Parts: sequence; C-alpha cells; structure tokens
Amino acid sequence: MAHSTSTLGIVSGRLDSELLEQNFEDLHAPLSKHEALVASDRCYFCHDAPCMTACPTSIDIPLFIRQIATGTIDASAKTILSQNILGGMCARVCPTETLCEEACVREVSEGKPVEIGRLQRFATDNIMSKNIHPFDRKALSGKTIAVIGAGPAGLACAHKLATFGHDVIIYEAREKGGGLNEFGIAAYKSNDDFAQKELEWLLSIGGIKIEYGKKVGSEINLDQLQLDYDAIFIGMGLSGVNSLRCIGEELENVDDAVNFISELRQADSLLNVKVGRDVVVIGGGMTAVDAAVQSKLLGSQNVSLVYRRGKKDMSASIYEQDLATSKGVRIIYNATPLEVVKNNSTLDVKFGYTETIDNKLKQTGETFNLAANQVLKAIGQNLSEEINSLKISNGKIYVDQNGQTNISNIWAGGDCVTTGDDLTVTAVAQGRDAAIDINSQLMKQIKKEGQ
Repeated sequence: MAHSTSTLGIVSGRLDSELLEQNFEDLHAPLSKHEALVASDRCYFCHDAPCMTACPTSIDIPLFIRQIATGTIDASAKTILSQNILGGMCARVCPTETLCEEACVREVSEGKPVEIGRLQRFATDNIMSKNIHPFDRKALSGKTIAVIGAGPAGLACAHKLATFGHDVIIYEAREKGGGLNEFGIAAYKSNDDFAQKELEWLLSIGGIKIEYGKKVGSEINLDQLQLDYDAIFIGMGLSGVNSLRCIGEELENVDDAVNFISELRQADSLLNVKVGRDVVVIGGGMTAVDAAVQSKLLGSQNVSLVYRRGKKDMSASIYEQDLATSKGVRIIYNATPLEVVKNNSTLDVKFGYTETIDNKLKQTGETFNLAANQVLKAIGQNLSEEINSLKISNGKIYVDQNGQTNISNIWAGGDCVTTGDDLTVTAVAQGRDAAIDINSQLMKQIKKEGQ
C-alpha cells in the first residue's frame, strides 16, 4: 500500500482494497425471504395508515406489506412501482426514519417501526431480478414530449408519459443518466451499479429515448424545443453550488462536496479516489453527511463536519448524524466559516461560534481554527442555467400545484423547482404528477383535433 491514514495531503490508497470493500458494503443488507415474512408480520395493516400519509409518493404501504406476507411478491412490487417507479432506489436512500417509519404505529408505541424501507427493497429487487416490467403502454397517441434531465424527476415523468402512449425524448447534459441517484448518493447506499440497472429496467417500458451530452443553453434551446414538441418537462436538478461567502474559499483543495461524491461514485476503483488526511466538511444536509462519512471510509484520519446551527436544525436526520459519528466523524454545531488561510501545505479554517437569539443566527465573537488538507463545501446548490422566460422564485423555477411553469406547455419538477426539497422520493412524485397533468392537457388537444 502506497499510503496510509497518516499520509499528509490528499492522496489515494489510504486503505487496502479489502478494507475499502468492507467499508463500502451495503449500509442495510437486503432481507431474505424468511426475514421479509417476519418483518411483514409486524405490520398492523392500519386502515388510516399514517405511514402512507407520510410517504411523498403515497404508496399503499399496508397493501404492499400484506402482499409480501401472503406470498404475492410481484403484486407487492407493482403496488409500489405504480406510485413510485424508482421504488428500488428510494428503498435504499429515502430517509424513512423521518417519513413513513417515523409515522409507523409500531414506532409510536414501541420505538421500533415496521422495516418499511427494507420490505420495499425486497419487493422491488425481486421483480427487477426477474426482469419483469409490470406496466404496458396504452395505444400510441402521436404526441411527443421533451424531458430535460435524466434524473429522478425526469425519469419518473418520462415513464408515466410512456405508459399513457406518448413518446418521450430525454435530453441529459451528462454522459450517463440517473441524476443524483448516479452521481450524488453515497456509494454505501447504492452499490453494485444499481442506479444504471434501475435506469435500464425503467426504459424497458419502451417509447423513451435518451440523448446524452445535451445541455440547455448550448446543445439545446428551449425556444426550439417548444416548436418541436407537444410539451416540455424540466427536471434538470441544480448544477451550481452555493458560496461560503468567506475569505479564501477559492484556494486550492477547497472543493464542492457534490463533485467529491460524484468522482467517488464514478471511480473505477476506490483505491484511486483521493482524500485528505484531515478533512473539514461545511454544511448540514445529506450531502454533507455523505461526504464526511465517505471521507472517513476512504481512510481519512480526521474528519470534522461543521454546521452553523444546532443539532435539531440540521436537515440531515438524527439517524444520519448518528451514522456519521458512529463512523468516526466529529460533528461541530453552531459554528460558521469566516476565513480559509493557506499555511504551508495545509489549510487553516477559521470558524466563529454562533447562537440563535429571537430566531436569528448571531456570532458570539469567539472563534476557533481547524487544520485541513481538504475542505468540502456542502451548503446547498442553485440553478446556474439561464432558462429563457421562465419565472424564477428564490433562485428556482416557479411551478404551480400541478408542476406547470408560467409558460403553458412547460412543466418542471425535482430540485430545480420552488417546491423541491432535495429528496429523490419527492422528485419522483413531482415528475409523476406533472406527467399526469401533461397527459390531461394533451388528451384535451387530441379531442379537439378529432372534432
């Protein structure tokens, strides 16, 4: 091994291949058939199921669990996928601990919910392993829709439109589809190239074509798309990264956490991924936690995650925070970055302690420094592209309750819209619902054309 955990700087190969493989194993092992039956038996099959209400895609959770319990696993998968076509990935990455499982009656009464996420994975993995696609397309409508972005929102929208009999062309800026599922999710949450396997399975419905390397503003033009297609859905995500707004953030080895995660996910071997001996991650969301944990799993000696507010204010769940600390990440709350200074071969990051007074964040005047080889920024993303005449609100695309923008034949969903919340499951729901509204509008057009 060329390097170790104590090697100074940003290097690869801090751990041997065996340990790296062990560190990046599935976070939650899949359930066996027997384990799934035992887990499903704990469900009360509530009539007014609070778990279902808590699910952004409104999956009929009691029904799919009952179907597992009765041995009709393919039917269970269809129940899930009818509401969430990316149910396999969502079973892996969805924060069930703050959604369906937190609302579970078992959680409320016993502190131990039904394992809804793992049961969902059991059902969806089963049907995908058999290469079964449980949905058929309706008669072809003759309508074609352009979808911008092959991420969760775009894929969910495209699939639903395809089932309605429409043809879909997806324009994706990168050379690979999947969006955050492929580039932005921690490797230990989605391994074995699952994002691409799920994408291939989804496309088997037919009627969907993806053109890669097509970016809005350069390779494709929204005005031209409006002329060429019957409708447009924008699910392009967020490509810009928010600034720390502190001195020295332009220095070398101050990087975006999303780029770090992307490079790790696309690496041919974990042995080739470079990471600092001393890493400082700034942020409080899932991206921050994923970057911090993976830095530690790659062999960083010291990893500090610094968030400007308190523990309860972090957008990353308590479960994710506890996961980070269990892997050796040090979390520092109530501290905001002030300055990054180069000190020979290292970086000194100066932080100011903060406190909340009358719901306003204020600095206390006290400061401290952290030494780092690598600083990763994870304080949110923004819409960097200029999108013609679309209405923008708070830095994102404005949409109504149906996902429609201010332009009549353009819809949008996912992280790029005002109602996005950086969750795969929410993006899927928005893409699906937009497709339903698009179809409704197109059916009205077809009816008029037939008169």
